[in-house]
Parts: sequence; C-alpha cells; structure tokens
Amino acid sequence: MTLTFVLFHSETGFLGGKLVGIVTSRDVQFESPSTSLHEVMTTTLVTAPQGVTLNEANIILRTSKKGKLPIVDDQGRLTSLLARSDLLKNQNYPLASKNPESKQLYAAAAVGTRPNDRDRLQLLVEAGLDIVVLDSSQGNSVFQVDMIHWIKESFPTLEVIAGNVVTREQAANLIAAGADGLRVGMGSGSICITQEVMAVGRPQATAVYAVAEFANKFGVPVIADGGIGNVGHIVKALALGASAVMMGGLLAGTSEAPGEYFYHDGKRVKAYRGMGSLEAMEAGKSGASAQANGKPGSTKHAPQPTSVPHENAATTRYFSESSVVKVAQGVSGDVQDKGSVKAFIPYLHVGVQHSLQDIGVKSVDELKAGVSAGRVRFELRTASAQVEGGVHGLNSYTKRLYA
Repeated sequence: MTLTFVLFHSETGFLGGKLVGIVTSRDVQFESPSTSLHEVMTTTLVTAPQGVTLNEANIILRTSKKGKLPIVDDQGRLTSLLARSDLLKNQNYPLASKNPESKQLYAAAAVGTRPNDRDRLQLLVEAGLDIVVLDSSQGNSVFQVDMIHWIKESFPTLEVIAGNVVTREQAANLIAAGADGLRVGMGSGSICITQEVMAVGRPQATAVYAVAEFANKFGVPVIADGGIGNVGHIVKALALGASAVMMGGLLAGTSEAPGEYFYHDGKRVKAYRGMGSLEAMEAGKSGASAQANGKPGSTKHAPQPTSVPHENAATTRYFSESSVVKVAQGVSGDVQDKGSVKAFIPYLHVGVQHSLQDIGVKSVDELKAGVSAGRVRFELRTASAQVEGGVHGLNSYTKRLYA
C-alpha cells in the first residue's frame, strides 16, 4: 500500500489551504529524516476545478494515470481529493450502500438508551453519522421511547433503527415515537438463551411476519435479527416480510470479525459470545476472567460476585448494571473459520439469487408480492420430510458450501 500525503499551505493546516504539492511514501522512502519535504514533493500537479462532476473527475483520473486528483477552487485552495482507489472500489463493490449526495459509505453506530449514550451520540453525529441503532434486548421500554423522541428533536435527519421487538403492540409504540426501522427478534440468536432461561420471546418466523405485516402499513422496514444460519433462512426472512437480516453468528467466523483464531478439536475457530453472557457482562471488571484457562465459556476459578455493581455495554443492554448478581441470557463459545467476507458475502448473494430462481421469481419485491398474493406459499414439513430434505443414505460425505 502506498501512503499519500497532500501538502498545502495555510495558516491552520486544514483543508481549504492553498495546494503546493503532493508527497507519497515512495518520495521519502530512501531519504534522510532531516530532508525538507519541499525537496522531494511533486509540485507539477494534475488538478480539477471545483464544481467538476464525479464522472468528469473520474475521466481525468483515468487519462492522467495518476493516483490522486486534487480538486481546487479558483484561488488554488484544496477543497477535496479523489483517489484512484475510489474507482477500483466502485468497480469491485458496485452494490455498496452509499449516500447519493456525498457518494460516501453510509455510517451507522449502535448506542444504548442511557443518559450517557446521548453524549456519545452527539459526538457520533458530529463525526458524520447517518444511522443510529438503539441496542436493547427489550425495545418496548420508556428508556427507548424517550431516546427516540430526543433523537428526533435533536437530529431530525438522523435515521433511527429501534428494537428489539416481537409483537405488533411493541412495534406500534416505537413507530409512534418516530422509529424509521425496527429490529425483530428475542431469544432466537445462536448464542441467546433468553427463551430458555426467562421464558420470554417468540418464534422468529412468527415474530418477523407479525411485526413486518403491521410495520409495512406505516412504511417502516424491519430487520430479522436472530436465527439466520444459512441462505435458506435469509430467503425465508425476506418472504415473511423482512427487508434485511442480521448475520452476527453467520459472519462471526470470518477473518474480518473481531478476535484471534485458535484451534479447538482440530478445527480453526474464533471465539464468539453473546452480549447476555456472563463473560460479556463481566468484561472490564477488575479481577474478572472472561475466558478462564483460555477457553471461551469456562467458569472454572471464576471470581465470586462482589457487592459493587459493574456497568458496561452488556449490562446496560439487559438493564442489569445495578444488579450485583448477573443472570446470563447468552452463552460464549466458538465458531468455525469461514474465510474472508470478500468471498463469503458473494456466496450468500449468489445463493439468494439461486433460491429466488428456484422459487420462480426475479426479485425480492416479486417474492414478497408472490407471498402476499398466495402464489408463493409456506407449507408445514413433517419430521420425516425434514430428514428427506437433507443429506441422507450416505456412509460419509464432505459438505462444502462454496468455492
């Protein structure tokens, strides 16, 4: 990778100063640290005037065979910079979600619903945030309703994705508060035990269908959050009314996901934990051991509870920051290596296309229209039918998902 430094003269040293030259890492690679930049920088530059269209700038960049194209005003002051890498990204990732005006990738961040989260959100908006996700295990709360009201009053153009909810009544409260989108799911994630421990939640397909049917009347899209383990689950969620899906567990084993790889039972894996797990709730706590003996989920020699409450993102998500005794609603474990998302995401994309082809529809919109009209139907499968629909009758086999 080549690092490029754009040098311009101004009193402040910020964008808007007069452009005087460009210096790249190659220019200084074999130079003495004491060498002045003006001795190595390139001063004969190819530039474009302010007001140039993106297509025109791209043409100049291609024909000049330069790596960077500075955009300057009539007084030679730098106003923006176009990079050849931007052209390559547009070519390699044509479906990237971008702001149609700035052409920048959409930026989203998740925050909680506590007072200090308002300070965090203020800083995020100042940094250029486009979308905020209100992260809560139970979205139908006075905390979240008040947070949505405050966001809409303070940042009217900021998109708000609220949740999580599983019923029409829960969705109605958040939509009335001003939510632009909803996350649907409670206890259906691969590392979640809320339904098992708390006896609270709802089957994911039922929840997605019920909330999507209601939210669609108000033009509010829903995200299926939980239970997505393969291409078929994505298509089912879309058919039930979801506009998008969360894929935490599905992407957890990719090389871009947080964490280091290690080997477990001969397989290359990454640690993966739920926000409701004790390991997540105790993260950052003095004396806590999130992975005792180096194994995710181990509680051997774990410290005993103290009388001092501990607060972090996990405890606030489950409204348990003031509780001395933590009740787990999730587990920690590991997931198998899935390689890079650069290969895995295209596999999911092509898989969805093939599924729609087999169903007999050309697009997601046509799929949803077919479900609504009764042309695409769900049918109950017996236990024997489910066995029949999987691999069977073989002594052994190797299951490779994509190549």
